[in-house]
Amino acid sequence: MPRKNEIDPRLQALINQTTSRRRFLGRGALVLGGVAMGPTLLAACGSSSKTATGGSTDTSAETTGTQIATGNLRISNWPLYIGTDPSTVAAFQTATGLTVDYQENYNDNEEWFAKNKDPLSRKQDIGADLVVPSEFMVARLIALGWLSKLNDANIPNKGNIRTDLLNADYDPGRQQSLPWMSGMVGLAVNTSAVTKPVTSIDDLFDPAYKGKVSMLADVRDGLGMVLLSQGNSPADPTSESMQQAVDLVKEQKDKGQIRRFTGNDYSDDLTSGNVVIAQAYSGDVAQLQLDNPNLQFVVPDAGTSSFSDNMVIPYTTKNQPAAEAWMNWIYDRDNYAQLLAQVQYIPVLSDMADALEKVDPTVASNPLINPPQSTLDKLVAWKTLTDAQEQEYAQLMTDVTGG
Repeated sequence: MPRKNEIDPRLQALINQTTSRRRFLGRGALVLGGVAMGPTLLAACGSSSKTATGGSTDTSAETTGTQIATGNLRISNWPLYIGTDPSTVAAFQTATGLTVDYQENYNDNEEWFAKNKDPLSRKQDIGADLVVPSEFMVARLIALGWLSKLNDANIPNKGNIRTDLLNADYDPGRQQSLPWMSGMVGLAVNTSAVTKPVTSIDDLFDPAYKGKVSMLADVRDGLGMVLLSQGNSPADPTSESMQQAVDLVKEQKDKGQIRRFTGNDYSDDLTSGNVVIAQAYSGDVAQLQLDNPNLQFVVPDAGTSSFSDNMVIPYTTKNQPAAEAWMNWIYDRDNYAQLLAQVQYIPVLSDMADALEKVDPTVASNPLINPPQSTLDKLVAWKTLTDAQEQEYAQLMTDVTGG
């Protein structure tokens, strides 16, 4: 057990790799225990507290009992991950009297970590009271002792979470993280620019689309579907299977097939026509379809991975009660339905059908929000990786992407 203000040397080695370069980008995610959702997902699933010291895993909350949130709340989230019409932020401010500084400046996990690891290690303010990392990054931040323990008295709506998400192996009982949205990795296809239906990784690597495809640089999101296409699985990755997947990607890169490796910034290439097939996230494509109905989201026949991003409160927060007020307000089913109808990801709350019906009857039938069983059967969860695997697999991907 590391002493206070010390970092486990295995984690330090992982941190050191991010100092001078971006490694894997995107939402990089893993889902616990497989996919626990069925075709009736929506029916079945419908003063600041500085709580830890750098490097310590002691994150006991300093304050218990309900607190009144006041003042300013600073949020850092991914692009295209918030409702704007009507504004989620404006509605929250009206309901709570809090002022929100909302920034869409979380474009990839490792870039964020490289930027913030030094001030976090010194327990200095990072300019955000609530951030939304992917699960593997949440696990890392918890291990480093850099997150506040949640005061559940301020978040009574926590009880609305889907039962399959109430626990995480890296955060039992959800003491330091709450899920924001779930989604799928797949292929975004411009159907007006392809010559035949896209159904597999083979189509991504079709020479007809040379230089007009993009891949996610994140080791999980980029390689999950590649592993599955080769008869391997992210549920049980090995050095050999990961090398096989990376070799295929490198071969395609060297041929000029891949225009670029992206984080969450592939939408411009899809919109402009620079890319006709892109590895993408289901919710992003659902939103992009509003402006371009020719875009289609495809889950490859061999399968793909799903992901979840999570709200956390850095232990450097200046206003933990306000961050918890946001969590609680978002977890009201009517508020979440308004958000979900715009963001178009898979809900993390249970029993959402009635609330969604009131907002937009078509949302509950959207397969990107409520995937059919045939799609769910193709989703495979990433195994929780060891530190050694994290380093090894990230390096394999970095050697290809040049990140």
